[in-house]
Amino acid sequence: MKFNEYVYERPDTQLIQSTLEKLTHDLVSAANFELALKAVNDYHNFIDEIDSTFQLALIRHSMNTKDEFYDQEKEFFNETMPLIDSYSIKFTNSLLESQYRGELELKLGSLLFKKAELSKKTFSDSVIELLQKENKLTTEYVKLKSSAQIEFEGGIYNLSQMQPFVTSKNRQVRKEATITVSKWYKNNSKGFDEIYDNLINVRHQIAIKLGYENFIQLGYDRLKRVDYDANDVMLYRNQVLKDLVPFVEKLEQRKSRRLNIKDMKSYDLGLNFLTGNPNPKGDLNWQVSKAQIMYDLLSPETSEFFNYMVDKELLDLESREGKEGGGYCTYIPKYESPFIFANFNGTSGDVDVLTHEAGHAFQVYTSRKLIPEYRWPGYESAEIHSMSMEFLAWPYIHLFFEEDTEKYKFSHLSGGIEFLPYGVLVDHFQHEVYKNPTMSPDERKQTWNRLEKIYQPWKIYDEEDPMNEGLWWYKQGHIFQDPFYYIDYTLAQVIAFYFWGINQKDAKETWYKYYELCKLGGAYSFVELLNKANLPNPFKEGTINKILEPIKAYLDKVDDLDL
Repeated sequence: MKFNEYVYERPDTQLIQSTLEKLTHDLVSAANFELALKAVNDYHNFIDEIDSTFQLALIRHSMNTKDEFYDQEKEFFNETMPLIDSYSIKFTNSLLESQYRGELELKLGSLLFKKAELSKKTFSDSVIELLQKENKLTTEYVKLKSSAQIEFEGGIYNLSQMQPFVTSKNRQVRKEATITVSKWYKNNSKGFDEIYDNLINVRHQIAIKLGYENFIQLGYDRLKRVDYDANDVMLYRNQVLKDLVPFVEKLEQRKSRRLNIKDMKSYDLGLNFLTGNPNPKGDLNWQVSKAQIMYDLLSPETSEFFNYMVDKELLDLESREGKEGGGYCTYIPKYESPFIFANFNGTSGDVDVLTHEAGHAFQVYTSRKLIPEYRWPGYESAEIHSMSMEFLAWPYIHLFFEEDTEKYKFSHLSGGIEFLPYGVLVDHFQHEVYKNPTMSPDERKQTWNRLEKIYQPWKIYDEEDPMNEGLWWYKQGHIFQDPFYYIDYTLAQVIAFYFWGINQKDAKETWYKYYELCKLGGAYSFVELLNKANLPNPFKEGTINKILEPIKAYLDKVDDLDL
């Protein structure tokens, strides 16, 4: 079967309730360990059925946010998922209280039970209505961004399709395109502010009802972070600020010399070379064909995986009207199928997102036989697979960029370094917002401007650019949809840099290390996984500096004025 043949049918909420109640009863009344284990396995199989319908609705809605049928199905799940959580929590609570817990923990691993403890803390029937409201608000944000119809140079474009203009070699085009996009955000600022006001309010209410001081710890617990906290993250942000921001400033100075622009503005930062950014040398289908060659060469495992993805049409990469922006990878358990979603626009970002999401998809494909809770690791661990896959593609990247390969490598590596301060800025901003939930929209914008000057002092807006007013964070969907997730990208980026470093020395051994990491899935928490796989810990002082040494050496050797 191909993806378009995968059958969607709205689940029956009454049947879900009765089935989960029966499975809970089976667990509680189990006469022996074997029957208790059977109840757990039956629960996992049933949850997979529900999740499969949810994922199909989610994917097909994001493929076309104007599709009325899947729009209604998305609304249905916005209402229904908190109810399903209510029934599921009763089962996992019974798991925690089971007389066979010790034997189950030996069989299934301790992390399952740690996650169940956090699920118990982060959910109560008393917050169901608030959770439903939160779901609706995140959908409103997606619809608002997807609605963008931007007139520019005689055409009409969505936000993704504007990217080639904002990175144009022509500085005037870059400036006008950037300001045009900024004006769209400015014109819709009331909508963004109202959505975020309501999200902060509802999340704070949920936190208070569940016994938290504010949403911060609840946000961490929702993400199932069992071995680090907000203080660890703060110390990590300080490492980035101290050890990385000065180096990024030097990279931006190099860019200024390369572009021969003394008064660098924010709209110049997306361009890396006067001769233009390195772009893939073919269209969408051409890039997929090159990716097939690349994954055939990388390993037998990636060859099998990527051909499976192509044969079953599990990639939607085309940018089009009404399609949700951004990119993601998800998994449909019933069909054992990862799915990659992206918006190609002819820039190097196409290759970045394809290799990035392929990293996610390969990992879940590799660990698809694990129980649902272990199929995916936590977000920060999952992003290791995706960001590292971007670097594992380097030996084959010439397939996409041909004569611009060295330009791409310099841009990709330096871009990863430049991303880290921005990533921790997004995280710091969210901590400020949820620590002070009564902030007004203007105060939030002032907070963003203040933090931006700390983490990105090189970012100077043109006086005509509305982003001057602290609007940039409107663009970052994670702030609205996945609070506190974004720091995970930066933690994983640090580990991905480690993989880059060892891949320069021994690609075969690096692949083996990466593949073994993928096979572990999510059976261990973040720090445990790092220890299990013998990977560096970003929270430890000095880790960033040590990992950056070979990267700095590589970038310093490149004569970027010749690229």
